[in-house]
Amino acid sequence: MLKRDERDNLLKLGRRKRQLIELQEPDLLRDLFPYDEPPRLAFDGISVPMYLPDDFFITDTTFRDGQQARPPYTVEQVVELYKMLHRLGGPNGVIRQCEFFLYRKQEREAVERCLELGYKYPEITGWIRARKEDFQLVKEMGLKETGILMSVSDYHIYLKLKKTRREAMEDYLDMARTAIEAGVKPRCHLEDITRADFHGFVIPFVQALMDLADESGVPIKIRACDTLGYGVPWSEAALPRSVPKIIHALRVECGVPPEQLEWHGHNDFHLVIANSLAAWLYGCAAVNGTLLGYGERTGNAPIEGLIFHFIALKGEMFGIDTTVISEIADYYRNVIGDEIPDNYPFVGESFNVTRAGIHADGLLKDEEIYNIFDTTKLLNRPPRVGITDKSGLAGIAHWINAKFSKKIDKRHPGVIKIYEWVMKQYEEGRTTSISDKEMMELVKRYLPELLEGGDV
Repeated sequence: MLKRDERDNLLKLGRRKRQLIELQEPDLLRDLFPYDEPPRLAFDGISVPMYLPDDFFITDTTFRDGQQARPPYTVEQVVELYKMLHRLGGPNGVIRQCEFFLYRKQEREAVERCLELGYKYPEITGWIRARKEDFQLVKEMGLKETGILMSVSDYHIYLKLKKTRREAMEDYLDMARTAIEAGVKPRCHLEDITRADFHGFVIPFVQALMDLADESGVPIKIRACDTLGYGVPWSEAALPRSVPKIIHALRVECGVPPEQLEWHGHNDFHLVIANSLAAWLYGCAAVNGTLLGYGERTGNAPIEGLIFHFIALKGEMFGIDTTVISEIADYYRNVIGDEIPDNYPFVGESFNVTRAGIHADGLLKDEEIYNIFDTTKLLNRPPRVGITDKSGLAGIAHWINAKFSKKIDKRHPGVIKIYEWVMKQYEEGRTTSISDKEMMELVKRYLPELLEGGDV
């Protein structure tokens, strides 16, 4: 049927019913996924249009998928991190929802403690396996929505579940009906969608879910899960790997409204952020991520990265307090005891530290030359210089100025003496950076007036 698109006022083809294609043997798409070699990337040359939703946002799975990649959080740690997610997302609910496991006593206690805070955002939701008895857990916790695992690739349907496509589809639809009858909104997690037969299974299945949503009046959600990170962000790539085409097909051919669509990515091929942006840009309202990108294997989309890309697309801060990102990183380091790689974007100890002399010289003249944005204002992290044999006089001067809030010139005799000491270290075979403690000793020796509070 024809339907007018309110955005461009053009008549568009509505969803056409697709029939499930049953197979005797699984279609493992071996031309794309040979297994004994890296996967292939096919293009069909067909583009689909961008369609950024009016209301797009972030959802969190730190305490579900993120929890699978690390030792269990304590109840207190969950509560404190949830508070910081609330503050980071701000009053407009940029971080809209937060999902939790419900199986362990400690997990349920954490949910209860977070619910007691009374925050509107992030809304607390559950996650369960495709078992009817698990709905009792959701009801007991008083949650309005839960994720339900629904694997859609033949790898999972035939090889893991040992079912046919029709059996799997009927079981999944039955689970969705059970959720609705229990008064719980189902969020259907389409596992391994980037290895699935889109026209033979995914589209007919999701169309059936949308029929159920229409019949029941319950807005069933669809989470597209790139379980092994095979997704790619290019519109002209072919299904099932093209994220733009996945979102376009779910939205246009299946009739899923953008606000009921969610993308969940993994970083196996280093594309998790690019794919998340593609999901937003092509019509998916929600993108799922975790704090610091913790998640199964290579992790999920890091929420701190999603926050900055959300601001870029939105064109304004939209109530977000980005300084909370640094507080979250400090909490992981100092309370939870995690090590964050020094070069990790936005939160690593050295993410805005330069060790190149020419860069340090630029920072001395104007920090905008070599700093991504005002990291002091947005993250409480002033740009710094790490001292090595590549830092030069400018690097040493910048280190001193940042430490003592001075404007010392790189040609100052004390700076030159420190530089000579540094270069001698490397001429003698040193292979490590000069530590802040060593630099303080050098300042004490060659620029004692700085420690005494005098002028230089």
